[in-house]
Amino acid sequence: MADAQPLGVCYGRNGNNLPSSQDVVNLYKANGITNMRVYDPIPETLNALKGSNISIILDISNDNLQSFSTDPKAAENWVIANIKSYFPQVKFKYISVGNEVSPKNVGTSQFVPFVLPALRNVQQAITKFRMQNQVKATTTIDTGLLTNTYPPAKSVFSDDVTSFINPIIGFLKQNNLPLLANIYPYYGYIGNPDQVPLPYALFTQKKPDPTGYHNLFDAMLDATYYAVEKAGGDNVQIVVAESGWPSDGGFGASMKNAGTYYRNLISHVKLGAGTPHKPEKAIETYLFAMFDENIKIGAETEKYFGVFHPDKTQKYNLTFN
Repeated sequence: MADAQPLGVCYGRNGNNLPSSQDVVNLYKANGITNMRVYDPIPETLNALKGSNISIILDISNDNLQSFSTDPKAAENWVIANIKSYFPQVKFKYISVGNEVSPKNVGTSQFVPFVLPALRNVQQAITKFRMQNQVKATTTIDTGLLTNTYPPAKSVFSDDVTSFINPIIGFLKQNNLPLLANIYPYYGYIGNPDQVPLPYALFTQKKPDPTGYHNLFDAMLDATYYAVEKAGGDNVQIVVAESGWPSDGGFGASMKNAGTYYRNLISHVKLGAGTPHKPEKAIETYLFAMFDENIKIGAETEKYFGVFHPDKTQKYNLTFN
């Protein structure tokens, strides 16, 4: 079963004190981390990954979506430069066409019209070069698109996002592609600490809640599955493309909480028991993130999601394999 639950770690690079890409790839290998998410196609990183046997998610940044949506050639050229040039020495698994684009988010709502056409053009290019059996194009959503998430079985996509997300889900289903989702119990907890007990968010609650869930991660993942199914996406697999907990910088953020979260999430994924809605179904999960990133913008906590220090020492002595 161990091979059936790929556990990955996201390689964010918003730090001015991080190791070289080659050192990072060596660190993944030394720790038995077999999957990586990369947010930009840096040649240094892709060259370091050649022959490493590490499977990767590669992002296409939101800034590229408009040109890729209107110009299939632009999408094709990107695929040639960043995937075909390194394939199959680099094991591309998923291409995330955009990250957390949402009609509800002022920072990303301008990209809403471009996700599906860009996704279509990228998928077309991957198919043209006969890489479609190994490389799957998709996009990454966040759980802010959902509403009525408790109990998870009642979850649906909000009315104001269905015209955006439903056609994407239809495309993924039609092409047998997965959906990537960033799932953060940390944000669920800090957004509603009176209703969400900390042990429920950290996998340490002994008894299930009234809906039968033992932890918030499973509840959030199943809420996403239920919403996707109601949007016509039965049989669309969900990959947890980010999940993490910060060690500093704000409410609920501590070394103790973060270490507990990562340790228990890894155990949960490795167990292979799935979720109440998808029992026995392996949960492919990527921890966010490899390193603390000292120049990351946003909330102060954003700088403290790493499972390693920039000097390559472990923060929590986690076992990944």
